[in-house]
Amino acid sequence: MIRAVIIINDQGKPRLIKFYDYQPVEKQQEIIRNIYSVLCSRPENVSNFVQDSTFGPDTRLVYKTFATLYFIVIFDESENELAILDLMQVFVETLDKCFHNVCELDIVFNFNKVHTILNEIILGGQVVEMSSSEVVKSVDEISWLEKTPNSIVRVTKSISGWQGR
Repeated sequence: MIRAVIIINDQGKPRLIKFYDYQPVEKQQEIIRNIYSVLCSRPENVSNFVQDSTFGPDTRLVYKTFATLYFIVIFDESENELAILDLMQVFVETLDKCFHNVCELDIVFNFNKVHTILNEIILGGQVVEMSSSEVVKSVDEISWLEKTPNSIVRVTKSISGWQGR
């Protein structure tokens, strides 16, 4: 099970925090500080896999650096490290497609959309979609529904064949 997905910039500021099991805010902040201190002190030529005892002895951490951001996934022994690395790649590719070359400011100013993208990929700590194009399609549909006034009424009318007079 995936325990958390975190994005931190290279100065230690969290840009996205999503815990899939309850952690008090103080504990979340402590976890983020500990992770950042470990990641920023690691040499560049080491692997992206870290044994992390933050959640317990069977918890691991995988991270990947894209530009100035650390993308971090914390998970337990039921997940495969390489599959998590692939999942991170899908997440970043999806962000790139949705924001046309995503940058840190896109994540900061569009946090609702970023959370929507993440929720389409991971739900309750379980991976539900690994196709970047399917996630983009779902996010576009959600965005269309949010922007279109009375869209629920229109969809309902078109599904039921109801003709308002």
